[in-house]
Amino acid sequence: MSTLEKPNHIGRKISRIRELRDMKQEALAQALGTNQQTISAIENSETIDEEKLIEVAKAHGVTAEAIKNFSEENMINYFNTFHDTDFSNSQGAFSQNQQCSFNPLDKVVELYERLVQSEKEKTEYLENIIKGK
Repeated sequence: MSTLEKPNHIGRKISRIRELRDMKQEALAQALGTNQQTISAIENSETIDEEKLIEVAKAHGVTAEAIKNFSEENMINYFNTFHDTDFSNSQGAFSQNQQCSFNPLDKVVELYERLVQSEKEKTEYLENIIKGK
């Protein structure tokens, strides 16, 4: 009895990676300097020449090998790892060489000191009420 081997449909893999990247066929076509119909044809083809695969991989920000070896099971591990380090125009959480501008422990100490001060004031207030009676 033979085991069925899943077909290595490169076009479907390209399509799935594009969808995971939340990229439309038009955007991929623009990145490759072609049109949407060509991208549709690529995604419907079972094989693709190596040169075109490298171009598509570059447009997706992955390697050609990543597309060839893509599987739904492995995609979470792969896409949770950044491989594109060109964030020269980015801001916020993904910008490089950013350091935390405050020490979280300092914030905890500051909050604790405010809590202690509040408790002291509360104690004084309650003592004044008791003495006033």
